[in-house]
Amino acid sequence: MTANVAPSAVATELREAMMALARQLRRHRPDNGLTPSQLEVLSDVSRAGVTTPAEIAARLHIRVQSLTDSINDLESRGLISRRPDDTDRRRQLVELTGDGLELLLHYRAQRDAWLHETMRDHLSELEFNLLMLTAPILRKLADADREAQSVP
Repeated sequence: MTANVAPSAVATELREAMMALARQLRRHRPDNGLTPSQLEVLSDVSRAGVTTPAEIAARLHIRVQSLTDSINDLESRGLISRRPDDTDRRRQLVELTGDGLELLLHYRAQRDAWLHETMRDHLSELEFNLLMLTAPILRKLADADREAQSVP
């Protein structure tokens, strides 16, 4: 960073670039009949394994009531399953089904293929390699809130 550039300008440039890339990724998502919120729930359940609606809501920063329609629809499509918790019958456990995993893998593969092809076609080898070096750094920033919340 040069001395003449304000820190806020650097953050603005990075935020705007990441948002523009996120918009492109959304534009290139395959049409699988799911809404972006349903895909977010499905992805969260995939990462978490067996989980509860309350845990999903907490991770996605939404109310449990906001999840009801998404969970019902995903279950009716056979992409997730629900069952009562053996230790607390009032709680429901949610998990990904084989069809849900297959849909997510296909969805991710298509988006990854678009991104890789775009990187290959529009970046120099140096730019490509630099971008790959930044991926863990961007992940660290993305996980910063979660890490801060887990510190006692």
